[in-house]
Amino acid sequence: MKTDILIVGSGCAGLYCALNLPKDRQITVITKADARGNDSFLAQGGMCMLKDEADYASFFEDTMKAGHYENDRESVDIMIRSSKDVAEDLMRFGVEFQKDEKGELLFTREGAHSAKRILFHEDVTGQEITGTLLAEVRRQPHITLLEHTTMLDLIEADNVCYGAVLLMEDGQIEKAEADYTVMATGGIGGLYRHSTNFRHLTGDALAVALRHGLELKDISYVQIHPTTLYSEEERSFLISESVRGEGAVLRDKNGERFVNELLPRDLLTKAILEQMKKDGTEFVWEDLRPIPEEELKRHFPNIVEHCREKGYDVTKECIPVVPAQHYFMGGVKVNHQSRTSMEQLYAVGETACNGVHGRNRLASNSLLESLVFARRAAQDIAGQQEPAKKKEELIAQLDLEPYRDIERLCEEYHRMVKEEIEAATKAAEQAV
Repeated sequence: MKTDILIVGSGCAGLYCALNLPKDRQITVITKADARGNDSFLAQGGMCMLKDEADYASFFEDTMKAGHYENDRESVDIMIRSSKDVAEDLMRFGVEFQKDEKGELLFTREGAHSAKRILFHEDVTGQEITGTLLAEVRRQPHITLLEHTTMLDLIEADNVCYGAVLLMEDGQIEKAEADYTVMATGGIGGLYRHSTNFRHLTGDALAVALRHGLELKDISYVQIHPTTLYSEEERSFLISESVRGEGAVLRDKNGERFVNELLPRDLLTKAILEQMKKDGTEFVWEDLRPIPEEELKRHFPNIVEHCREKGYDVTKECIPVVPAQHYFMGGVKVNHQSRTSMEQLYAVGETACNGVHGRNRLASNSLLESLVFARRAAQDIAGQQEPAKKKEELIAQLDLEPYRDIERLCEEYHRMVKEEIEAATKAAEQAV
């Protein structure tokens, strides 16, 4: 297989990167599951946007404070300054953010935000954005989308990437030759027992990065979402941060409110876990009744409906919630153009770490960060001179035999990633 640019992942970062690349390039987007099987489609709350210059300082401070001031300040500045342009670009593609009766954009607020600056579409903002981008990608003749296709490894020599080894939908293993490769494989939730992520998101980019000695960054920084609906299902259902931003409160086993619900996620998670331990319970209660019923059903219809399907009427009773793994702030280290430490290889979205989030991600910065730096990757690729040659002989000589035992290879990759994260976490704890 030959393509100009290979993008591994069909979340909002991968799709937006593809749409920002020149139309005279042949682009191949692959995805491990179906095209909608990514966490971008699950994002409920919204996407931050700088409304005006008056909000810049507080937006910047909120992001830094949530990240414990370990954020890359230039990355944060780039993200905030780019937000309005990205939002307008999305609307040109057809994304419909919530508006008032006058046609003006509406904004909501979430935990650790000092102002309402979050664009949203009901409680399915990620689906609205990513679904719109996916439809646009499908319309482009220069973009090929391959579903149920998995990256097994990078094709590399002398720290230059020439493509990837792929497991195709029919079970065949192929070499994909590409001038540039973009890894957008999502997060690591599939490695955890309780996670809001899809189970097939297992840190594939981290695994191949470890295999080839790429630089990683902040991989001990794993975010736990404080409020997911308590159940024994495979994937935890997230109760959006926006619910608490609009007035929902958390209660202990006696029905007493015990915390400021708008704390940053890591601090709120800690408070919930401490309360669960104190109460001897496996969950706490979230009370959505302070939100007017009409607003609740208009702003959060999918949450209301999902809870109803599970036997809870959120207009009349509390629901049980528990923290679960949600987001990965660390990842493959990239610069401000989303370049990795390997030539001709980029990483974007949750796969990458450009330092925006620091130790803890501010709510609704994930969609924005993914889109901003995916576009920067596309712009950087478009501005490159001729890519390094020397690939056809290398690819022809590549032995595919070691990749045929897929089950063993996956187990090895999962073990590598888990061990690396555990070691980094232990080292961070010892440093503290």
